[in-house]
Amino acid sequence: MVLLLVSFFDQIESNKRNSYLLMAVVLALVFAVVYAFSYIFLNGDPFGFVLSAVLAAAYIIISYYLSDRIVLSISGAREAAKGEYPYLINVVEGLSIAAGIPKPKIYIMDDPALNAFATGTSPEKASVVFTTGLLNSMNRAELEGVAAHEISHIRNYDVRMATIAVVMIGLIAILADLGIRQMFWGRRGGGSRDKGGGYMVLLGLIILILAPIAAQLVRLALSRQREYLADASGAQLTRYPPGLASALEKIKSTGAQVQRATDATASLYIANPLSVGQLFSTHPPIDERIRMLRSM
Repeated sequence: MVLLLVSFFDQIESNKRNSYLLMAVVLALVFAVVYAFSYIFLNGDPFGFVLSAVLAAAYIIISYYLSDRIVLSISGAREAAKGEYPYLINVVEGLSIAAGIPKPKIYIMDDPALNAFATGTSPEKASVVFTTGLLNSMNRAELEGVAAHEISHIRNYDVRMATIAVVMIGLIAILADLGIRQMFWGRRGGGSRDKGGGYMVLLGLIILILAPIAAQLVRLALSRQREYLADASGAQLTRYPPGLASALEKIKSTGAQVQRATDATASLYIANPLSVGQLFSTHPPIDERIRMLRSM
C-alpha cells in the first residue's frame, strides 16, 4: 500500500509541474500576440499596448466567469431531476466528502456515447456531467472510477486551469486573425514603420501566424497532462485503479463520440468526444491510460 501511494503522489506532482509549465507558455504567447497586435494596429505606441492588454484582460475575465454556463448550454446538459439516478447522486456525494470538496451539481446529457466531464471555476461552483450512455453501461466500481476522475479535476483545479487556457487561446486566435487581416487589407505605413520599423512589422506578422498554432499544440499537451493527473488522483480517491481502467476499456470498445461536443469543449471530457487523429487529440492514448492504471 505504501508503494501504491508513492506512485499516486509521484504521478500527481509530475503532472502538476508539467501543467504549470505549459500554462506559463500560454501566458507568454498571449503577451507576444498582444504586443504584435498593438504594434501593427497602433504603430508601436506604448499606450496602444497598455490599452490592448487591458482589453485582453477584460475579455479573459468576462469569458472566464461565464464559461461554465456557456459549456453546459452548448452541451445540452440538464440538471438531474430529484430522485433521478439516486445511485449516481450517492456516488458523487461520497466521493466529494472523501475529496474534501462541496458536492458539485449533477447534470445529465441524453446521449448514447460513454462520456462525462466536469466544469466550473471553483469547487464551490462546479458541476459534473454524465451521458445517459455511460450511466446505462457502467457497474458501480466503474461509475465510481469515472466520477472520481471528474471530481479530481475539480479538486485539483484542473477545470479552472483548462478554462483559463481555452479563453486565452481563443483570445490569441481572435487577435491573430484581426492582426493578419489588418496587415493584408488595412492601411499600411505610418509612424514607426516609416522609421525603420519594417523588421518589427515582419516579426509581428510571424508571431501572429505562428502563435495560434503553437497555442493549440500547448493546449493539447496541457489537456493530456490534466487527464493523466485526474486518472492518478481519481485512483487515489477510490483506492481502486481497476475500476477506472475497466471504465476506460468500456469507453474504448463502445465509443465516446458525443453529438454536441465541440472543439472548444472536447478537452473537458474524460475521453475524446470527437473523431480526430491522435496527433491532434485533446487526450492521451486511452491504451496508455489503462496501462498506467493497471500498473498502480
